[in-house]
Amino acid sequence: MRFCAVPPRPSRKMAMQARKATTTARMVTSLFESATIESDMTELNPEKLLSTMPLMVPPPPQPATPHKRLWWALPIVTLAWLAPLAIVVSGSMPVQRWETAPGETNAVGPRLSFDGAKRYTSENPFLFVTAFGTQLTALESFVGWVDADINVETKKQRFGDTNPTALRRLGYQAMIGAKQIAEYVALKRLGYEVSFKYGAVILEQVICNEAPTADSACKVLEPGNVIDAVNGEPTPTLDVLLDAMKGAQLNSVVTLTIHDLNSDANKSRRDVKVRLIPSPGEPSRAIIGFVPADTRTVDVPFEVDIDTDTIGGPSAGLAFALSLLDELTPGALAGNVKVATTGTIDENGNVGAIGALHQKTVAVKASGAKVFLVPATQSEAEIADAKATAGKSLAVIPVKTLDEALKVLQKYGGGLKQ
Repeated sequence: MRFCAVPPRPSRKMAMQARKATTTARMVTSLFESATIESDMTELNPEKLLSTMPLMVPPPPQPATPHKRLWWALPIVTLAWLAPLAIVVSGSMPVQRWETAPGETNAVGPRLSFDGAKRYTSENPFLFVTAFGTQLTALESFVGWVDADINVETKKQRFGDTNPTALRRLGYQAMIGAKQIAEYVALKRLGYEVSFKYGAVILEQVICNEAPTADSACKVLEPGNVIDAVNGEPTPTLDVLLDAMKGAQLNSVVTLTIHDLNSDANKSRRDVKVRLIPSPGEPSRAIIGFVPADTRTVDVPFEVDIDTDTIGGPSAGLAFALSLLDELTPGALAGNVKVATTGTIDENGNVGAIGALHQKTVAVKASGAKVFLVPATQSEAEIADAKATAGKSLAVIPVKTLDEALKVLQKYGGGLKQ
């Protein structure tokens, strides 16, 4: 029979010495199984135990494990960078969109200058109003689309088949004509001797008949062309061209020498052949097929200048005429209220329709004006919209003629004091 050896029972003295071991020693022995401990428990003490243990080296730091739910952070960070980039790009990239937006009001009086007549500088000058019509960036196009006061149009809607540059040139020419006619109307109203002289033959619009041919005016000419000659005969003014066209035969072909408005005439001058068409109002008379711009200039007893900078279009004609009357007569023609006006004017004092009435009303209201004279020839819907846009703080008053405008101003303490 085999028996297992039983270790001798420790004496009481050995047990007492073992209980004196510190907590530190117990923790060390439990953590490091390789520590060598002498079998003789009588020599057990913490200092000797620690001195016999190997040096403890801390483990290298472990990289943090990414949280599994942070997968969505990458697209958010990407969008945070792409959104500002998209705004910058869309704000600087022009697109084929044009605006009609509220512009600004300008006092006419400070823009007037003349010598040879007594001046009564107005303390309450009339205002003329503009609308902005620039090409837009992608961002501006979006802003305009959501803004009820801005009308955004495509290139086709805005210009049709006409070259935008040619239309801008015509706009500047129309402003020149508006100033000339305003001078004529105002000075004639005050009793001065004034007269018109014809100017260059500039095409404002081309006309097509029902079945235009490849050599019809609407196919070979465009607004902004200037006609220098017909069949080699110079036509420096419209009246000369009309004389040259007398006796022309329907469906015959004439050779026109033309150049582009506001360009180097020597470089842009060229000959084109145009087939004549019947006049819409007089079918037996042959015409080229265009509407001429008003290029007349006025002969006045003293020089008048109206500085309009780069503003185009004829819609300030009424404002110019009223301002000249105001600066050439004593008293305040506008009375005791701030007055803005818009509308073309012809040599008989008739006030004509304009574009962008809604946008111009917004600009006038923002200026603080109290009275806004507008053409009575605008549509009923346009006038109703202007009045609704103006609200109670701005009176929108339609007028047909210069005389009607002067009568309205009398109600506000103004009008001519002659």
